[in-house]
Amino acid sequence: MIESFPKLLNATLLTIELTLLSLFFGIFVGVFFAILRTSKNKILQKFSYYYSYIFRGTPLLVQIFIIYFGLGQVEWIRESFLWIILKEPYTCAILAFTLNTGAYSSEIFRSAFETINKGIVEAAKSLGINKVNIFLKVKLPIAIKQSLPAYGNEMILMLKGTSLASTVTLLDLTGVAKHIISTTFRPIEVFMVAGSIYLLMTFIIHSFIKFLERRYNYN
Repeated sequence: MIESFPKLLNATLLTIELTLLSLFFGIFVGVFFAILRTSKNKILQKFSYYYSYIFRGTPLLVQIFIIYFGLGQVEWIRESFLWIILKEPYTCAILAFTLNTGAYSSEIFRSAFETINKGIVEAAKSLGINKVNIFLKVKLPIAIKQSLPAYGNEMILMLKGTSLASTVTLLDLTGVAKHIISTTFRPIEVFMVAGSIYLLMTFIIHSFIKFLERRYNYN
């Protein structure tokens, strides 16, 4: 356990990197599709709904395999600029994680947008504030505040979901743990250390969300 700890700790940096990048891009995807879902255009609503339905209704592992192994089998993709992204396991993993967390985030933000008191929006309109500023300065801050607990859970799920990156040859925390086990044949000890690191990161995320809830007086 002592010998494996430094190697697992180094691999944790890749896990953190995958998690942060996926959440960073995913939050933009989530807000974008939440806006489409709450729009009055039926086509945009349906498009957003089916995106969310597909990515929330299928396993993340399947999504990674389709993006990394499946899309590479399509000839026109290999001949296009998309191949620059899809030929690398790192970018494929980021893409899969982003689309997956974006789908869950879109539902979280959609729910938050729909629970905003309409009187607040009407009051902003009566002051002559345009729609863009109403969204950026009124609706979005309220939605973020209301979605903090649910989005905190999504952050933790995304952290644990990055363990699937090892299935496409990335040496994240889980990938390195598997490699150490293949040479030492000590799965219990290695996975105990790896699990403890995951637990510590989960605790940090949980504490950070709780801090934000107290900071913004969440009720």
